Amino acid sequence: MRKTLNLSPNFSRKKRPKSKIKYVIIHYTGMQSEIESIKRLKNPKSKVSCHYLINRKGNIIQMVHENKIAWHAGNSKWKNISNLNTSSLGIELVNKGEKFGYENFPNLQVKSLILLCKFFKTKYKIKKENFLGHSDIAPLRKIDPGYKFPWRTLSGFGFGQWFKFNRKYNIELDKKKYRNMFFNNLYKIGYRYFKLKQISKNDKKVISVFQQKYLPKKVNGKIDEKTLKISYFLANKK
Repeated sequence: MRKTLNLSPNFSRKKRPKSKIKYVIIHYTGMQSEIESIKRLKNPKSKVSCHYLINRKGNIIQMVHENKIAWHAGNSKWKNISNLNTSSLGIELVNKGEKFGYENFPNLQVKSLILLCKFFKTKYKIKKENFLGHSDIAPLRKIDPGYKFPWRTLSGFGFGQWFKFNRKYNIELDKKKYRNMFFNNLYKIGYRYFKLKQISKNDKKVISVFQQKYLPKKVNGKIDEKTLKISYFLANKK
């Protein structure tokens, strides 16, 4: 796996042990060009960075050493962990994003991402379910890597969870209980930023983030039967 160095000054100076790295967080840059993205990731005023950037030709650029904490996740939660920066590696994929014209992720870019993830999985013994998107850990602020990102493809290589409908699970399909059932499933999976027993203004954002990952052709922020079933199968994977 070939990579080039273009180091950013934006990282925490304290080194972390190899055992601390448990997650990989995938982002898109959301800027108009690769050049602008790298400028921002290297600008001390921006206070953002990543460990690796992969451009649209599949070139891998290292921007922060892996034993340093890059500033990519921001305010974030997953399961019982807050501030995912401390325990993760951040990968930025060059893509204009929703603001400037969201693009499909080219095959070369995805192939390089898979190679990098394989490297991380072996080196740090990262679990399949711990390959996450920025929107998973910060659903109220972020939507990247977005509904065009090929999570299903990545899951086939062992990165990120995917669902498989299985008849042995029987779901009680009482629409009055949809919300409680859905958010209990999400809590079990690892999502946060919602109230389990009370309707919240955050509900729609969290539902939409879940749908853009697992049901990208139907992102409406509403819990229908299929959205509920997907959450159930993910929460009860054997």
